[in-house]
Amino acid sequence: MPSSPAVIGVDSSTQSTKAVVVDAASGRVLATGRAAHTVTGTAGARESDPEQWWRALAEAVARALAGLDARAVAGIAVAGQQHGLVTLDASGRPLRPALLWNDTRSAPQAAALTAQLGAEGWLARTGSVPVASMTAAKWRWLCEQEPRTARAAAAVRLPHDFLTERLSGTAATDPGDASGTCWYSPETGAYDSGLLDLLELDAALLPAVAPTGATRAGSLTAAAARELGLPEGIAVAAGTGDNMAAAVGLGLGGQGLLDHPVVSLGTSGTVFAATRTRPATAALAGFAATDGAGVHLPLGCTLNCTLAVDKVAALLGLDREDAVPGGEAVLLPYLDGERTPDLPHASGLLTGLRHATTRQQLLGAAYEGAVFTVLRALDALPRTGEDVPLRLIGGGARGRTWVETVRRLSGRPVVLPRATELVALGAAALAAGAATGEDPVAVATDWGGGTGETLPPLARDRAAWDRIAAALPAAGALGRP
Repeated sequence: MPSSPAVIGVDSSTQSTKAVVVDAASGRVLATGRAAHTVTGTAGARESDPEQWWRALAEAVARALAGLDARAVAGIAVAGQQHGLVTLDASGRPLRPALLWNDTRSAPQAAALTAQLGAEGWLARTGSVPVASMTAAKWRWLCEQEPRTARAAAAVRLPHDFLTERLSGTAATDPGDASGTCWYSPETGAYDSGLLDLLELDAALLPAVAPTGATRAGSLTAAAARELGLPEGIAVAAGTGDNMAAAVGLGLGGQGLLDHPVVSLGTSGTVFAATRTRPATAALAGFAATDGAGVHLPLGCTLNCTLAVDKVAALLGLDREDAVPGGEAVLLPYLDGERTPDLPHASGLLTGLRHATTRQQLLGAAYEGAVFTVLRALDALPRTGEDVPLRLIGGGARGRTWVETVRRLSGRPVVLPRATELVALGAAALAAGAATGEDPVAVATDWGGGTGETLPPLARDRAAWDRIAAALPAAGALGRP
């Protein structure tokens, strides 16, 4: 272990938990631990047991600490998958499995909520229009489909809130993750009492909103310290959502880069940028950044990205890198419905098939369809000119075909940051902020998490872009319930 303190950043994602032990002075990753999650559900349902997240966190931290001196750890922070609905009883135990962000059963409730205030009304109050992924729609679904569970809830949490409370004993969230609920206003920095009334949700069930994700929410409890093998009393940061933590890890925020777009290729595809411009378009979720100070994190999110393309590769019997450009074929891999565009009932769409079409072209068309869907949201981001490089992150950023497809369809320079576990690294910067009082974005900037190889732009493949765009209305028609 180094002579300087260490911090732990936890990335509790849809599929797994990753924990990194980081030297707080240099940002050097000393060790990493991982543990898997289980997601269940069919026909639009996607659920996980929150207790499994806690067990995975303890396992991942234990693996990361193996061979290290835990006494050097000064703080810990959790970044979690956004939007999930966790309902707890009076003892803090889950009443049912959590409804995850990609659970689309709440699409009718999202549509009904949108109709009640209108898209412009929601944008003015929350910066976002309800879609199936938003927590407000999931709460409304629970109230309608499982009213006894909703009435029994003694606490309502987001996934990262649940884990932070287990660590510290404090019910706390942050502006970033709270802004994905559709009952919090990034403009006022508080829960919207009128929206809570509309949702029939008692504010007493919700955690307090800390000023930033790096605010010290509390100290590691004796019980949590025993389970994790860490010193009791170390700083526990309020933490944040995974997208906000990735932004911190890249050095995006008030004390770092503004108006620099990021494309993240993972289970979902996202595009976002830290900006002082407040977004007001239904094409984006108007999130707040976790570092506060009036910084926004407008984000477009798709449901179908790397897992959907891997599924197409498996169906074709191909390796994921055995792909070429799609030619005339268009494949929109909307296997789980879609969030952006808002087509929760859509399915995969294949068109333009010819006798000469190969399996490799079909796989390439799946890549193109997924990348096109993510990149469409770029135009809605404020103040991000085409000459500004895209920072490409997520599992797809390590895949040759993903990188080349983004370059070909965007026509923009691409930066491949050296740091790979950016969500966990951002969480570690929040932990460092909680332990020292430093600004987490400034900390991450000093660590150099957002720097890396820059690839020059390629000529934009307008023909492929226009061909996919022409097929999109058909996906919309098929996506109606």
